[in-house]
Amino acid sequence: MFLKQALSANPAGLRARFLLAALLAAVTLLLLTGCAGFGRKDAAAPVAAAPRSSPDTTPAEREVTATEAAVAAQPEGASAESAPPVIDRSAVNPTAPTRYTVKRGDTLWDISAMFLRDPWLWPEIWQVNPQVENPHLIFPGDVLALTYGADGRPAISLARGGGARLDPRLRSTELDGAIATIPYSAIAAFLERPSLLTREQIREAPRVLAFRDRHMVGGAGIEAYIRGLDGGSPNQRFNVVHVGEAIRDPDDGDLLGYQGIYTATAVLLTPGEPAKAALTDSARETLEGDRLLGTDADIPLNFVPRAPDREVRGQIISVIDGVTLIGQYKIVAINRGAKHGLEPGHVLAIEEAGELVRDRTRKNEGGVKASRSFTPRVQLPNERIGTMLVFRVFDRMSYALIVGASNPIRIADVVRKP
Repeated sequence: MFLKQALSANPAGLRARFLLAALLAAVTLLLLTGCAGFGRKDAAAPVAAAPRSSPDTTPAEREVTATEAAVAAQPEGASAESAPPVIDRSAVNPTAPTRYTVKRGDTLWDISAMFLRDPWLWPEIWQVNPQVENPHLIFPGDVLALTYGADGRPAISLARGGGARLDPRLRSTELDGAIATIPYSAIAAFLERPSLLTREQIREAPRVLAFRDRHMVGGAGIEAYIRGLDGGSPNQRFNVVHVGEAIRDPDDGDLLGYQGIYTATAVLLTPGEPAKAALTDSARETLEGDRLLGTDADIPLNFVPRAPDREVRGQIISVIDGVTLIGQYKIVAINRGAKHGLEPGHVLAIEEAGELVRDRTRKNEGGVKASRSFTPRVQLPNERIGTMLVFRVFDRMSYALIVGASNPIRIADVVRKP
């Protein structure tokens, strides 16, 4: 009876109460279902599919991670490590000429340094000519032109000289050869002579037994008796090599080989056991026990300077001539080789390892004088002090020429990809 009177008395208020009750029930149901699924990893929830980005999509509409951007910027199958550097006007040497005529005595490294701040970026701007048999070779008399594309990228190409190379009458004999990458005079004596000896070579190579006329050491013009030289013909030439210090990898102590030190050239006079040979072209005294080795094949010097394709980090482990402070055009050995991705022509930066110093600036911090034994040590960063160019590569070590040095370089200095 009371309910009927209430309904008839205020129907509008009753409808409002029903609407409010329905709303509260809906909210309660949502809260209950949400709490039941909270924290469950296997709770199935409908996920809206991400919309495909269109060419008109702006960065604000779809954020891209740094990794996605790097991958998208590379060709399919390429890795971030092998991506070519971006070359623009900033890579060009401010004093670079717009045209240059190649001269006798020029090297590719010198020309690269003339045009570029970083000479090892030469392959990125050199425009090869597909009509030339070997487009990487540059000859005296060629004219190199520096130009810029519509996108501002620099390029160097042959403005003249390709056709002239086909007519030998236009060049003297001395000018017919392509220019070398690095000064031949700096490594000529080293290239044709053994530089790294293995245990097998040392054990099997013929050796100097004694000198004629009771000489204690040998030099140019002195005859020597050779043991273990099977066969051979008169006037055959051999390199006489002194076995130097062992070369070990400082990373693991493994023996990489022995330093081969050229002493003289031996010209075979009389084959036999022992054989007799005359010493010529003496570079230092020859001693009993020094080994005889055949002459090595010529190593091409027209490779292109470039940075390694992957990260390389090693150190200088030896220096030819045994000097303490290493400067420009000295030859050094490093503990990285073909196994680590190195090839002739690769350029590496040289860094001086940062010192470990005490932080004495915190002595009176907070009004308390710190004890010397508790003074913290700080590792200073490495400093760039030079550049080297690899020209001869073995499995686990290489020889390189120092092409630039701003400070004295020492054994154990760090070498890495520039």
